[in-house]
Amino acid sequence: MTGQRTPTPSEHAANHLVRAAVTAPSLHNSQPWLFAYSDSRVLLYADDTRRLPLADPRGRQQVISCGAALFNLRLAMRHLGFRPTVRFFPDTPEYVPLVQVEWGAYARMTSDETLMHRSMRRRHTHRGPFQAASVPASLIEALRQQAHAEGAGLCAMDDPTSQLRLAALVREAEQLRRNTPAYTAELNRWTRVGDAPRDDGVPAEACAFHPDCTALAGRDFTGLTRHPDTAAPPWKWSTRTGITVLLTTPHDSRQDWLRAGQALQRVLLYAAGHNVAAGFHTQPLEVADLRARVRATVPSGQHPQMILRLGYTNDRVRTPRRPVTDVLARDNGLRPTASTPARWREPRGPARGSRSPAQEVTCAAPPRPGTQRGAEPRG
Repeated sequence: MTGQRTPTPSEHAANHLVRAAVTAPSLHNSQPWLFAYSDSRVLLYADDTRRLPLADPRGRQQVISCGAALFNLRLAMRHLGFRPTVRFFPDTPEYVPLVQVEWGAYARMTSDETLMHRSMRRRHTHRGPFQAASVPASLIEALRQQAHAEGAGLCAMDDPTSQLRLAALVREAEQLRRNTPAYTAELNRWTRVGDAPRDDGVPAEACAFHPDCTALAGRDFTGLTRHPDTAAPPWKWSTRTGITVLLTTPHDSRQDWLRAGQALQRVLLYAAGHNVAAGFHTQPLEVADLRARVRATVPSGQHPQMILRLGYTNDRVRTPRRPVTDVLARDNGLRPTASTPARWREPRGPARGSRSPAQEVTCAAPPRPGTQRGAEPRG
């Protein structure tokens, strides 16, 4: 007999939730999240040691990544038959976690939730041209409704003028990045080459195509554009760029970023359930003046949070993930230690008798076309 301790039911449940959460996408596959659990809740933190200071100086994309992980966690809780209750903490020093998720009432999964949960392991980021087949307008409308269910907007750039303007902004931003040695060094640190024993970053095999082979310039993870012989793509498939969409939010606070992340993952999983993959081109959103120019292309005037290409592909290269044991800890007050960073401290609650500033949301089906939904994110 060994002296191994038998995991408790809450440990089993927390591991199930976090295994799902960490399959979410993140900038350069940085996986900038941490989790803590107790019998009644899971806390989600942003891991600031994994924020990219040059590509993401405000931490906006880090929080969006955490929002995508939050949606997966909510979906995994629905898979176990419970409605998650989510409390968002304000962006103040005494509230270190981003959100708290508690076990709510029992409820069966909806058909859309089942579809998205099954798609969780299939979803992947595509870096290259899509197949010639177009994503049907009916599916784009369904994706717009999925984004709207989380309090975000999804705007398809389907007219040639908008497409050209956005492509020029992506190109300008990417060229600026390629001409900045410090940014190139940061990108290199998150690129996996060969058999490097890493469970984060973007593997070189996921970048089989030249970054400039479609109408939207991609990030040059493998450094092809830095060498004269490979600076230009051998082939360019502008007509196989896919359909370009912008994910937007009404405001630009930390809660809006979390909302954008949840909407992003909901859109990606619903798309994956219909065999549609996505590529990310957020470079102009990382530069303030270029982001303002991207916003000018949004008919609603909302704040752009993500730029995506959507299309069909047979490519199935996936990026690695850190093990759950690296990102999950027991919520016991979490005093800072070498393995438990100071940022994991338990939040100080509101004064006795005061009202909690956190906001509670529960899962709900996406609104039907033509109906209105309140501003609070829904699951």
